[in-house]
Amino acid sequence: MRIIVSVPGRFHGFELARELQNRGHLTKLVTSYPKSEAEKYGVPKEKICSILLKEILQRGWKKLPFIKNWYNPYPVMEFYDRLAAGYLSEGDLCIAFSGAGLHTMRKAKKMGMKTVLERGSTHIEYQRDTLREEYDIHGVPLAKRDLPRPQIIAKELKEYEEADRIAVPSTFVKRTFLQKGIPEEKLMVNPYGVNLSSFRKVPKEDNVFRVIFAGGMSLRKGVHYLLQGFAEANLPNSELVLLGGMNEELKSFFKKYGVRGSTSQGGRTSPVIRYMGHVPQRELHKYYSQASVFAICSIEEGLALVQAQAMACELPLICTPNTGGEELIRDGQEGFIIPIRDVDALKEKLTYLYEHPEVCHVMGQRARERARHGFSWQEYGERAERFYEHIISGYQL
Repeated sequence: MRIIVSVPGRFHGFELARELQNRGHLTKLVTSYPKSEAEKYGVPKEKICSILLKEILQRGWKKLPFIKNWYNPYPVMEFYDRLAAGYLSEGDLCIAFSGAGLHTMRKAKKMGMKTVLERGSTHIEYQRDTLREEYDIHGVPLAKRDLPRPQIIAKELKEYEEADRIAVPSTFVKRTFLQKGIPEEKLMVNPYGVNLSSFRKVPKEDNVFRVIFAGGMSLRKGVHYLLQGFAEANLPNSELVLLGGMNEELKSFFKKYGVRGSTSQGGRTSPVIRYMGHVPQRELHKYYSQASVFAICSIEEGLALVQAQAMACELPLICTPNTGGEELIRDGQEGFIIPIRDVDALKEKLTYLYEHPEVCHVMGQRARERARHGFSWQEYGERAERFYEHIISGYQL
């Protein structure tokens, strides 16, 4: 197979390109990142086309005072999409990422290629409606809401219609597409992988019951529910550690629940919440390894990569269906799946694992084995290869 991948940034596109390269299928990778970044993932330099101007425009815009709050990604993504279409060459299949794939896929079809649209989150109308509901619940002013722009929604709906197939990372995401009328035969589910050599357990250094979360501090990620659940559980000798970038909308919740900085509160018996900020990927396994459980209460996303990372470091999960976590764990075996916005359920599961450390340990071991057998990037690549063979041959999945 001759396959071209176009990704406006990195996302999981570099892992996909590497797996295709390892199997002899990659013809070209088009990205807005420098070639040197894609080379780190094992993609040959001669197969990489870099549209750096997209990153310069996007990052520069966001840094401009006053204007950054009105950043509209549509013009930048449209710019990338049209340029990427010009880099296409002869092939059998073109894979483009949602929001930046319409013109690329149209050009690919004119050249006789099949097309796959990669969508990492839920159907964009479901995403808009769910986030709007959450903002309404918490009274976030309209001007501060981070919702998909109408132009982007309109473009993605055309992409959904025109793509030969749509690749999504979880059954949860698939359900949102089915609810919006997308035919089931057009959808293919392929859960993302984890780098098992990078995410591994190291010895835990204390006996603190530590809950950890990694990701953006936002309403979308449900961090406010995690803060409330942990605080109300009030477990002695426990700690909640938060890793990731800060959104303005969470600052009032951090103040309400007394979130501290990165300094350890050694010697305290009362629960402590610590915010560590951004942590480099290469360091994440060290933080995961000092935890007892990974908790994520997202309201909407496709499949949070941090879940499989934590599992590989021997942590059980507490997650919602809307994290895509039901793709990774079996409820009650490698962790627990709780409804969105259900603080009582979160408190119950945290308390149970706290009071039953032996169960927590066994669940963590099961989680590690599950991550190792089914959710490596190699297995992701194998599933993708089978999907693409069926698309090119014209068989139904």
